[in-house]
Amino acid sequence: MIKITEKTLKDLEFPTVCQQISEFCVTDLGREKCLQIQPFQKASEILFSLHQTNEYKSSELQETRIPNHGFDAIDNEIKFLNIEESILEVAGIRKIQSISNTVNAQILYFRKYKEIYPSLYQTTDEVEFTKHLVEKIDEIINHFGEIKDDASPLLQKTRRAINLVRGQINSSFSSALSKYHSAGYLDEIKETVVENIRVLAVTAMHRRKVKGSILGSSKTGSIVYIQPEATLQHARELNNLQYEEKQEVKRILKELTEYIRPARPLLIQYQELLSEIDVIAAKVTYAKKLNAVLPKITKSRELELKEAYHPLLYLTNKNSNKTTHPQDISLMPDNRIIVISGPNAGGKSITLKTVGLLQVMLQSGMLVPVHEYSRMCFFMKVLTDIGDNQSIENHLSTYSYRLKNMKHFLRKCDDKTLFLIDEFGTGSDPELGGALAETFLEVFYEKNSYGIITTHYANLKKMAQETEAISNANMLFDSKTLEPVYKLHLGEAGSSFTFEVAQKNGIPYSLINRSKKKVERGKIRFDKSIAKLQQERSKLSKTTSSLKEKEEKAAEEQRRLDEINAKVQQKLEGFQELYDSNQRMIFLGQKIDDLSEKFFNNNNKKALIGEFLKLVAIENSKRKKESKKKKEAKKKQEQKIKQEAEKKIQVIRVKKQEEKKKQVEEEKKAEEKKIVSFKVNDRVRLEDSRSVGTIDKIEKGKAIINYGMFTTEADLSKLELVQRAKK
Repeated sequence: MIKITEKTLKDLEFPTVCQQISEFCVTDLGREKCLQIQPFQKASEILFSLHQTNEYKSSELQETRIPNHGFDAIDNEIKFLNIEESILEVAGIRKIQSISNTVNAQILYFRKYKEIYPSLYQTTDEVEFTKHLVEKIDEIINHFGEIKDDASPLLQKTRRAINLVRGQINSSFSSALSKYHSAGYLDEIKETVVENIRVLAVTAMHRRKVKGSILGSSKTGSIVYIQPEATLQHARELNNLQYEEKQEVKRILKELTEYIRPARPLLIQYQELLSEIDVIAAKVTYAKKLNAVLPKITKSRELELKEAYHPLLYLTNKNSNKTTHPQDISLMPDNRIIVISGPNAGGKSITLKTVGLLQVMLQSGMLVPVHEYSRMCFFMKVLTDIGDNQSIENHLSTYSYRLKNMKHFLRKCDDKTLFLIDEFGTGSDPELGGALAETFLEVFYEKNSYGIITTHYANLKKMAQETEAISNANMLFDSKTLEPVYKLHLGEAGSSFTFEVAQKNGIPYSLINRSKKKVERGKIRFDKSIAKLQQERSKLSKTTSSLKEKEEKAAEEQRRLDEINAKVQQKLEGFQELYDSNQRMIFLGQKIDDLSEKFFNNNNKKALIGEFLKLVAIENSKRKKESKKKKEAKKKQEQKIKQEAEKKIQVIRVKKQEEKKKQVEEEKKAEEKKIVSFKVNDRVRLEDSRSVGTIDKIEKGKAIINYGMFTTEADLSKLELVQRAKK
């Protein structure tokens, strides 16, 4: 079983990668899952997850895109369904309907294209496909989120009665309005609405002459608002009917909740599936940002990274328009351990972290930023000792903490382990610490472990030089400018450039010279030899670069000459064709002249016609051969043109898909930004109301709405458009 500790993940900054991936999720549950990503414990699980991610990434090349997987979390609804006699709200039921539709779309899509997405098909096929929930909810709730009139016979009957009573209220109110207006008891506004009840606007002096219930008055007291007595009885009847309607709606929702309740485990599965797909989609988006791919996965113990980038460094530099230098690193059975040396700030630690982070990312089902020809395997353990791990809580010094780590390493290391140690052996006396570090390295070597260490110790460089399957490496450094090149070079140890860097930073030469005398001559000579080797390597690198430039120029010149040669060849072929055509015409002319002379001499028409027909037959035979050759050449040319056209069409198709996607996104944004502007004669209704009226007048953000039997005033912000005015 694969086991990678939290400490290793923290050392390699893996939680930061998870945080960055979570930002691409479209659901809260997906974000939570992303933050909890851990390397898988079985090789089969890793491979399955990698195939899921790679298949989802490949969907870009398909004509039909994977359906949207976004959903509103239904955690509260799932909790309520676990409580007996609980009733779900309409909004919650609609969320259940939406998530059911989304899951069904995913299942059907991957079922249809299971040959293209075998792993994703296996993932979705484990969840039951069912339409009974959606269909049952459709029977009860309409697309506006309202309970349908025919949800039950009683509800239908009650709502019809409500509409009838409302008609009676309007009729009786209109009658009272007409009566009291004729009598001159009403103010100029005639009527208004108080607490959602239509009332007569009666002048205060006539209030005793109007029978009904007083519901209020104007601020000045000049107008009294009265509900006519004729409408009171109908209003009481309406209240009773509305109460019955609420009770019936409650009963219907309770019945619907009971129908949904047994599907609670399925709804939990729905959320799990869609949040898992959300994580996969986020991994793919992150992979695109990194230009990440799925390398070749090998069963043999090998790690061959080509053009490998540190993900976090790559994205940081990309945002700052800086260059990130890729690395080529190889760990094989005959080269299991690499000892990287060289000056500080040369990129040793980043190289170490790059290998470790890419390994844990791969084993967590993520694509990695390497060249597609890279080869990677799975390690059962990844052990790290990176940075200054001083433990204040346990009162441990840096060296004590590192020794504690080494004890853990020595116990856990085997042939399926990858260890990564930064500044190996530091924190103690250089001589004694170096000797202990060398012993540790011998143990790692004996256990056939794979690993990379960074160090300044000469004895470790020497051991790497003399031991099979351990190799030296250095981060290239420009010895003249003393600037890092950020390029790993295998096969040679690196100089620390201790005195050179000190000199560059302004330390007086006299002090540097005194320091040199304090160090053993052998050690200086060894470091000097390494520095010289690096200088030679730097010169060789520049020479190689210069040769490459010359080679590119020569290739460019060769291409130009080839083009000229092709043009000359084409002209020569044209001249040759012209010459051959002329020669043929001369030959035919000569033949016809000979025939003419023979006929002049013997006057034999039969012989003349025979010779002429023979000549024509020979020429036609030649023409057939030429025609056949031309047809074959033309066919080859057409095939070539067809292949090139298909390639161009493929490119255009991909571009069109991208443009279509962009257009859809823009239309979506435009739709979101769109604000309804109302006009006179538009049919509208108030929020949370079923009654539809016509706008008579719009003034200062308010509209006068005509409902036929009465008019009312309302804010434009509280209106919903039902139908545009007919032009």
